[in-house]
Amino acid sequence: MSKPVCVVVGIGPKNGAAFARRFHAAGYSVALLSRKTEFSEKLVKELGSDARAYACDVADEAAVKAAFSAVTNDLGAVDVLVFNAGSGTWGNIEELDAKAFEQSWRVNTLGAFLSSKQVIPGMLEKAAGNIVVIGATASLRGKPFTTAFAPAKAAQRSLAQAMARHLGPKGVHVSLLIIDGQIAEPDDAQQPTTLDPAAIAEAAYTLTQQPKSAWTFELDLRPFGEN
Repeated sequence: MSKPVCVVVGIGPKNGAAFARRFHAAGYSVALLSRKTEFSEKLVKELGSDARAYACDVADEAAVKAAFSAVTNDLGAVDVLVFNAGSGTWGNIEELDAKAFEQSWRVNTLGAFLSSKQVIPGMLEKAAGNIVVIGATASLRGKPFTTAFAPAKAAQRSLAQAMARHLGPKGVHVSLLIIDGQIAEPDDAQQPTTLDPAAIAEAAYTLTQQPKSAWTFELDLRPFGEN
């Protein structure tokens, strides 16, 4: 029997790596999509069998289609999509230009749209599947330095809501995991004011295992030492 397939879009040493490790440990084949593959290739060597790395610019429709086509050919139909890609473009409205503002939207929102479009048909065929969008508390409130990031994350949240309403009755669970706090660095001692990537990954995995009678849409994660 073939293994279920999880695609993690947006791979780095913190959350991206933690998502890949958690789903791989649960018996999934994992596909790691990122613009640059240097770190992803190292992670594939760590995970061993049933892990693959793919180069993908999530803001480029052709690149997204090509990457997901390769994943399907190599591993099979996608059961879980974790969209973790994000563009942290910081600055106030006087400091940012239109290009920076648009790029934040293209990565955070358009990237989630394009990636979801690639997995939805296969999930609908089975009337099953999970799309977990990794959001941020900036989606709920804007600050001066999040002039580009907050609108992009707010749009991403609305996209996830719309997909959840459309796909839920058809058997596909769409959820949004809002990260509200600083992520701990790899190998750092846990601090009261930081979020452990492994704990974040556990929350994401739990969302994908929920019974249909009690699906969560939005889940906020905050460190226990938050002021």
